[in-house]
Amino acid sequence: MTPVERYPARSRILHWLTALAVFGALFIGFVMVNSLGSYGALVGVHMTLGVAILVIVVIRAANRFTHRAPRLPATVGSVEHLLVVGSEIGLYALLVAQPLVGWAMVSAGGRPVVLFGSVPLPRIAPFDADLFFVLRQTHSVLAYLLVAAIAAHVSAVLLHTVTLRDRMLSRMTFGWGDKGEP
Repeated sequence: MTPVERYPARSRILHWLTALAVFGALFIGFVMVNSLGSYGALVGVHMTLGVAILVIVVIRAANRFTHRAPRLPATVGSVEHLLVVGSEIGLYALLVAQPLVGWAMVSAGGRPVVLFGSVPLPRIAPFDADLFFVLRQTHSVLAYLLVAAIAAHVSAVLLHTVTLRDRMLSRMTFGWGDKGEP
């Protein structure tokens, strides 16, 4: 069996930190829309996760530009390779845009973005009810686009791992048994 070329450990750590933060932020975002009693606490955690995602993704992008990705398995054709590159760029764009739009939305709503319940961030948009409405709608649309992009990403990895058996998932996991960087 051909050894799997893994992403470097730092890339894998950043990937899974991003995944955890994004799933947490999306879950809390969807829950808080329907929550009356815990809304304030949920918003605080949601904002903190959003800023954490932004920071992690900026670090990931810098890491990605300075360290090349491992070769794709032979099962990935040239058209699919273009889809891989395009979807990676799209995911990065969504992961940067979503927290920035959320931050601008909160700013336009006249509230501060506060991390960990006590660290205020500067406003990045003027207080404006019309702008708040547009940014709120944009934030919601981006959330659904992010869910769709993540579903496509996970589906593609599972297609390769389960159906094509090319161990695509192993490139980003910390499992043992495959040759490659630990």
